[in-house]
Amino acid sequence: MADFVYLYRNAQPNRDAAMATPEQRQKVMERWMSWFRDLEAKGHIKSMGQPLDPTGKVVRGNAKTITDGPFVEAKDIIGGFSIVVANDAAHAAELAKGCPALDMGGSVEVRPVMQMNI
Repeated sequence: MADFVYLYRNAQPNRDAAMATPEQRQKVMERWMSWFRDLEAKGHIKSMGQPLDPTGKVVRGNAKTITDGPFVEAKDIIGGFSIVVANDAAHAAELAKGCPALDMGGSVEVRPVMQMNI
């Protein structure tokens, strides 16, 4: 078993449309919590993670230039992350298919966590 980070991405207009009313926000949150509970019951959640604020800064290059961000060059925003445990990358990707962000036109980036021997 290995650890994988899920980065939840979506375009702001898609996210805004899915969360337009309090009722829609409640339904979206219920779907997320149901998906997390299912993953947790099957032993796949290491950390549910946290949502990320859409603001931030990017520090870039040798000049250490600071710009507003973090999504200056991208249409998608990273809305949050989780850490899951799966057999391999293919298994982690299969588990990600249940993510509610996909139903809103979003995506889940599945990244293996490298083990460092310090």
